[in-house]
Order: sequence, then structure tokens, then C-alpha cells
Amino acid sequence: MDPSVHVESVDGTQMAARIRGTFELGGASYPFTAIAFGRIGGQNVGAQLDEGTREALRSAGHDPEEAAMAIQRALLQGDMSVPDNLSKESFLD
Repeated sequence: MDPSVHVESVDGTQMAARIRGTFELGGASYPFTAIAFGRIGGQNVGAQLDEGTREALRSAGHDPEEAAMAIQRALLQGDMSVPDNLSKESFLD
């Protein structure tokens, strides 16, 4: 599973930030939120999908848990798009 991840907003600092965005999978776009923690113990990201998104993914034949893990992986690796007014360096270590 290889979703295209698009960050729309980041609130917080490099220590802890809330990320909002969308991801594209199988021609459809879905929303996500994530919490990113850095520094102590290294970078860590937890992606969350609301129940409506989870059900839409299931209906489309996708595993919601696998999608959440793929989003987390993309965020950790910096494999995402961000708005012009935001740089990856502002919230990634």
C-alpha cells in the first residue's frame, strides 16, 4: 500500500505537533490527523482515521490499519506534499 500523503496544516513545534491532511488511495481521497513527537527517543508519528474514513476504506477493499501505518511511514520518511507556506523542516527533525 502506497498512499499519496498531503499535509494541509501543522500546529505545534518539533517536540509535538498535530498534523491534518489527506491521503489518496485507489483514486479516492480521505482525511487523516496525526500527532508527531520528536526528540526524546526519536521521531514518532501516530496517524488517526475517523470511523467514517475507516468504513469508506473497508468498502473500497482497503485495510484501515494498513492505511494508517502507510501514512505514518510516509510522514516519518518525509514522503509527502506540503503547502507552499510550510516547509518540511519546520516540523521534521
